[in-house]
Amino acid sequence: MAPITDHPLRYALTGELHARPFPNIKAPQIVAFLAIKQAGDAAARDRDRGADMEHLVALLNHYGAPLPDKDATHYYGAMGKYHIKWEQHTEFVTFTAFGDELSNRPFDPAEFDVFPSHWLDEAPGLRLTSSLLRLMPMPKRTDAIVENLREWFVPESLACAHVLDGAAVVASDFRIDPAGHTRFAAFVPASTGSRRVGRIIQRLVEIETYKTMSMLGFALTREIGGQVGKMDHQVSDLMAKMSAQEMKPEETLNALLDVSVELENVVAQTSFRFAGTAAYQAIVRERIEALREARFEGRQGFGEFMARRYEPAMRTVVSMERRLERMSARALRASDLLRTRVDVERSAQNQSILESMDKRADLQLRLQRTVEGLSVVAISYYAVSLAGYALYPLAGYLGLSKGLLMAVVTLPVVLLVWGAVRKLRQHIE
Repeated sequence: MAPITDHPLRYALTGELHARPFPNIKAPQIVAFLAIKQAGDAAARDRDRGADMEHLVALLNHYGAPLPDKDATHYYGAMGKYHIKWEQHTEFVTFTAFGDELSNRPFDPAEFDVFPSHWLDEAPGLRLTSSLLRLMPMPKRTDAIVENLREWFVPESLACAHVLDGAAVVASDFRIDPAGHTRFAAFVPASTGSRRVGRIIQRLVEIETYKTMSMLGFALTREIGGQVGKMDHQVSDLMAKMSAQEMKPEETLNALLDVSVELENVVAQTSFRFAGTAAYQAIVRERIEALREARFEGRQGFGEFMARRYEPAMRTVVSMERRLERMSARALRASDLLRTRVDVERSAQNQSILESMDKRADLQLRLQRTVEGLSVVAISYYAVSLAGYALYPLAGYLGLSKGLLMAVVTLPVVLLVWGAVRKLRQHIE
């Protein structure tokens, strides 16, 4: 085969598809999960990726575990008596610790001590979510599962289902317990393979993580609700005043532009979070569908729980996003209408000014012609006087009196002056 040059990203992109394998675990097992998010959105988050790596290295050094590559975005390996799975995402990082020593006390807060308290205090961000997952062998009697669920979870919020065609029974109430963690339980038959168990655990923690991330959009919706309502009222009020002509169009336009600027600023500040919420919501749905749920003892599954509690919050986010879009479009249309009205009024004003200028020009023309007539008289007077002085010697020779001479000269001189002035005016015009 003839040699061919590979694209520089070929191997990196292919490796990315296989970079995050599911862990191989068997029951019994305790899983401690932690997600940390730095303040701000991804734009600011990207500048601090090195801090995430330093935080991981500090944890591995605490246990004397091997260190990852400097530019790694994921890591899996032994860490003392645990195994640790670390993933770096766009907005957050996740730590998943696996241990095979179950506490006699279900969901004992001490099980989370795999993450040292001093290490948690040095986290380069805030806890987005944390979970304890108790993985146990499937009991012979269903009643034993029911009894455990009644003891471990809040019944009114409990979601429980068979998953992956009976590969496990999983449950959670998605509440935060007194220790600050979300609880998950999984009961696995001995016939379920370790890779399948790993996929189940991975999907459960992903559901919790992406659910929490998407709920940030809902929190933002609540935060800006009052501001958006105020701007909506302002736009409606300005449009009403525009219709009633209570304000000058220029004043209304300026006020509307101020509201539009504030509105566009809100849209710019929320667009990233709302887009992220839609993406995270889609992941939550995909992960729940991938579980292939079946009812357990007539209880609601994860999908039903999300449909009742989670989906309404997501619809609220979508509603707010569309509301902002509609408000922005309405403000834009109102601005266009106001600009049109202002342009029409200015055109009318310009037309009035032009008419006034035409009248002034006409008056000036008339005045000019009057002045020209007077100037003909004045010039003729002086011209006749000059002509008289020049022709006085001829008066005696011709036997004419000075008065008669002046009378004879006046008419030709006036005609000559008038003709000269008219010719000059025609030449100028």
